[in-house]
Amino acid sequence: MRTVAVVLAGGLGQRIGSATPKQLLEVGGRPILAYAPAAFDTHPGVDEVLVVMARGHVPAAVEIMSRYGFAKVSRVIEGGATRTESTLAALGALADEPDDTRLLLHDAARPFVDSGVIDRCLAALDAHRAVAVGVPTPDTVVVVEDGLVRAMPPRDALRRFQTPQCFRIGTLREAYRLAEGDPGFTATDDCGVVHRYLPDVPIRVVEGDERNLKVTHPLDLVVAEHLAARAEEAK
Repeated sequence: MRTVAVVLAGGLGQRIGSATPKQLLEVGGRPILAYAPAAFDTHPGVDEVLVVMARGHVPAAVEIMSRYGFAKVSRVIEGGATRTESTLAALGALADEPDDTRLLLHDAARPFVDSGVIDRCLAALDAHRAVAVGVPTPDTVVVVEDGLVRAMPPRDALRRFQTPQCFRIGTLREAYRLAEGDPGFTATDDCGVVHRYLPDVPIRVVEGDERNLKVTHPLDLVVAEHLAARAEEAK
């Protein structure tokens, strides 16, 4: 059974306030885009890495993959305008993979995914067709309608999703096939597509890591620089 990791780098990072896509910004002396492929490239359970890059920036991504010599990175393909379009581009590029191939979809903007998270994902995929990575929320989360609190879910039942989000590839293909027939389809992540269109497929949640943060806002770059420095000191 093969395992393919897809690094999704299709966003332009407008919220971070830079004209350069955030995955091309440097943290710890390296482009953000160089981190996640390195984690999958060195993991013994991953056979292939596919990078999905923002439109117009594929040559820059190819240069980074070449510069760092990632042996498992097979291709860099162009993504779409949305997360969904980028996932569909990856599924199209992997159309020849058998349905039981293990697929890990990871945000390039989460540079500090580690081997422990990947280990837990792969172990869970032995028994489940869909796996998410989650961490507890330290804050109280409420449901608000018309400016009023309508519900206050118990905090210990809530998780903040990270990536990778992981599937047997045939499961995700089927979920998107059903979704594309729905004129009201919208999604922010791939587990959401499976949850909505394949409700009988349980999604296993494994423990994430607070260091596996997503670089979205300028402050996240400061935190990422600190994490990169700590990782370098630990070598």
